[in-house]
Amino acid sequence: MLHLRLITPPERTDAVVRLIESTVGTAHLAVLPGAARDPAGDLVLCDVAREAGDELIGGLRKLEIDRTGSIAVDSVGLSLSRHADRAEREAPGEGADAVLWEQLTDVTHEESTLTVTYVAFLVIATMIAACGVVLDNAILIVGAMAVGPEFGPLAGVCTALVQRAPRLALRSLIALLVGFGAAMVVTVGFSVFMDAVGLFTEGRLEADRPNTGFVYAPDWFSFVVAVLAGAAGTLSLTSAKSGALVGVAISVTTVPAAANAAVALGYGDMEQTWGSTQQLLLNLLGILLAGTLTLLAQKAFWARQRERTAAKIAER
Repeated sequence: MLHLRLITPPERTDAVVRLIESTVGTAHLAVLPGAARDPAGDLVLCDVAREAGDELIGGLRKLEIDRTGSIAVDSVGLSLSRHADRAEREAPGEGADAVLWEQLTDVTHEESTLTVTYVAFLVIATMIAACGVVLDNAILIVGAMAVGPEFGPLAGVCTALVQRAPRLALRSLIALLVGFGAAMVVTVGFSVFMDAVGLFTEGRLEADRPNTGFVYAPDWFSFVVAVLAGAAGTLSLTSAKSGALVGVAISVTTVPAAANAAVALGYGDMEQTWGSTQQLLLNLLGILLAGTLTLLAQKAFWARQRERTAAKIAER
């Protein structure tokens, strides 16, 4: 269940209450006239099944409550109520499958913001991966994948394409390009420094690397894994199962490929640099393609669910 806390102008409270009462899957409606002070208005509280939340929030936005008042949404950890149980039974589909498009847009907007913290994480992850490729250490590669924050902007691009939000798309692309660009430039300098102090050597980079050689040798398996990871990552965001993102992060060769390209560039090995760059682009493409198609499929699925629910209500 989701808990909605609304501040509504007094002249729109009746319309809001009618909307809530007419939305399948709502419960626990409470209206406190004049309780809100900033902004001034009425306080309206209600719970809604997660699978009906997107429809209700969309209706509230059409009433411009987000502009004239406030819409706050929280997840309900535990709700012991027969009214809540009935609301969840009446709502279409399953809550775990539901997509809250407003929440998804907000989350990806935040995750795709080009901040110092985002760039720092990506730079650190790329430097860890640089150590991993030179030492041929798979553990360091996995660690670097887990630290990398690049899935946020990738999800932002997918969301922007489906929701037709050009500003979010531009914001996400800038975060990707600037983030990886900065990470690779810093990693080139890092590899030069490590070579100067004798910790990196060109011989190690050029030697057979059974554990990390895949980062500069793209193939169809790389693309297939990226597609599967992109779908899994998107599902984890839309279903609020963020724990799956860790698995997604360590499934794709983005940060390691960027690191290998940077180290190879520092040594002038253009063959490995180009191979790693291809690996990076192939993984990014696979994630973007899968993420976008997954969101489109979910959008179509929930549109059909709403149509079925509306048809059942009409029959009554």
